[in-house]
Amino acid sequence: MERKEFLKRGFSALGLAAIVPMISCSSSTVDPVDTTTGTTIDTTGTTTGTTTGTCTSTVSETEGPFPTKVPASYVLTDITSDRQGAKITINITIQNKNNSCAALSGALVDIWHCDAAGNYSEYGGTGMQSTNYQSVHFLRGRQTTDANGLVNFTSIFPGWYSGRAPHIHVHVYNSSGKSLLVTQIAFPADVCKVVYAQGVYASHGQADTTNATDNVFGDGVTTEMSTVTGSVAAGYVLAHTIVVSA
Repeated sequence: MERKEFLKRGFSALGLAAIVPMISCSSSTVDPVDTTTGTTIDTTGTTTGTTTGTCTSTVSETEGPFPTKVPASYVLTDITSDRQGAKITINITIQNKNNSCAALSGALVDIWHCDAAGNYSEYGGTGMQSTNYQSVHFLRGRQTTDANGLVNFTSIFPGWYSGRAPHIHVHVYNSSGKSLLVTQIAFPADVCKVVYAQGVYASHGQADTTNATDNVFGDGVTTEMSTVTGSVAAGYVLAHTIVVSA
């Protein structure tokens, strides 16, 4: 069964054995887990975000179906590994809604995304993803925010897979490892069209799902849309601000 069908049918169509340990990739939110204790953290994610002061909280999204299994093991700036594609620098700023939207320093930020062909590392060999990448760990990494609340990663422009618009997954924790937010970053469609027409992306073609028809982003991407500048030849730079309650 392809991922698109999984997204449509949910867990019941696959059976529990087929999906463990994966999480359904749907618009419903998940409760993040404290990485140090394994305790589920209560969240109040919404589809529109909440506003306090001058900033709006970033919405919570699903972590699955391919979350990093041991994120603390991948403290990396360059998460490219052996993956080929258009270079992208990912700049993410974390702000604290509970502190007048001030930069949140010392936060742990995990990101992960698929390669140019739409495959994730750490998974595969199943109906969800036929290519087996269970033993490798590309396009996954963790950084700690600086005094300006900023982390940056070097990667390749994410590809796409059936049923989802292009995206990057993000999980933010405080300095003690308490989960603050699981969310996703959306991409401007015009930039994606340019990238997917060239190089290693061309054989995979254009994304079959837009942000508007995506089952995660379909309710709006106001707090999740990134700003992307650059070119295939020179590389791209993504800038995005995520607002959490810390």
